[in-house]
Amino acid sequence: MNNLKILYEDNHIIVVVKPPNVLSQSDNTNDIDMLTIIKKYIKEKYEKPGNVYLGLVHRLDRPVGGIMVYAKTSKSASRLSEQIRNRTFKKEYIAVVHGLLKNKKGSLENYILKRSDNTSVICDSKKGKIAKLNYKVINQDLKNNLSLVSIELLTGRHHQIRIQFSNIGHPLFGDQRYGYQDKKQIALFSNKIKFIHPTKKEKMEFEYYPKEQENEVWKMIKNVK
Repeated sequence: MNNLKILYEDNHIIVVVKPPNVLSQSDNTNDIDMLTIIKKYIKEKYEKPGNVYLGLVHRLDRPVGGIMVYAKTSKSASRLSEQIRNRTFKKEYIAVVHGLLKNKKGSLENYILKRSDNTSVICDSKKGKIAKLNYKVINQDLKNNLSLVSIELLTGRHHQIRIQFSNIGHPLFGDQRYGYQDKKQIALFSNKIKFIHPTKKEKMEFEYYPKEQENEVWKMIKNVK
């Protein structure tokens, strides 16, 4: 993968767009991952000897594309991780879901339990962790019975968006785990992040939308950016 999409870079952080089906970091599959890709880029561009430090501070599920920020120093990694813990690090997503939502905007709140098989389930407050998000319908495809929604993630639970929309009867398009076995690419994309620069203390905001060719349903993004 040589076409690394970089939205911003300085001595402390690098903000990139992760393509769908690329790992955020390596796992036991030994498939290509963003951490390795970016390390190689930094090593070659700056002719760095030895190992390159790159801190992973948040993740996206393998099938999900979108904006990610990686830390180029341990201090930056620590400060960004603190923002995530304090929920001052903001992430927004767009998704295409099956069906036409009756409420054009709303909130979803559930308790979610992550299971040992890497799936999650809705459960009660004794077993699970609180999961919250806000959503807004920004376009609809009446012919194909699909809705394009903007999502503000308030907590970061495992498979949260996917399972919460499935729970209300509107699973994500292409979500073969919690939706339909339609063998399509999942229509979920992290299109916006906001955080405070770990050293400059400036407000940082990045926005990026997927290309239509990545999934035929993204055509609904037209004229709504």
